[in-house]
Amino acid sequence: MPTKLPNEREMRQPGSMELDPSSEGVAIEETRRLIASSKVEGTPVFNRAEEQLGTVYNFMVDKVSGQVAYVVMSFGGFLGIGESYHPLPWRALTYDTRLGGYVVDIDKDRLAGAPRYGADEDPFTDDEYGARVDAYYRITPTA
Repeated sequence: MPTKLPNEREMRQPGSMELDPSSEGVAIEETRRLIASSKVEGTPVFNRAEEQLGTVYNFMVDKVSGQVAYVVMSFGGFLGIGESYHPLPWRALTYDTRLGGYVVDIDKDRLAGAPRYGADEDPFTDDEYGARVDAYYRITPTA
């Protein structure tokens, strides 16, 4: 949404896949191997039975390595009320072009016991929280 700030300019039509019109050659939404975070947010997340579990709310990037560490999946609720968030290790997800979403190897019963948090919580301030998420999904942390 435009804010009319002094240095703001329209880059492209919303939904366009064109390159940056400044001619710097920077893809702004998607290339063959890269995708903008704005296009990942809202993407459905399915289990192996192709049941939709939720959608990508956002993702957490490691500040040092620059790698995506977790996708935060929103689940349940209505209009933001009662919604919970489930961090999923990025390495636990695969993208399925046929479904147009990410797939995680977990069923709904196991998801019910997975680490989660509410809208008014910030569990990633606890340095051990990520380790507990990785352990739940049996993901070996990278060095």
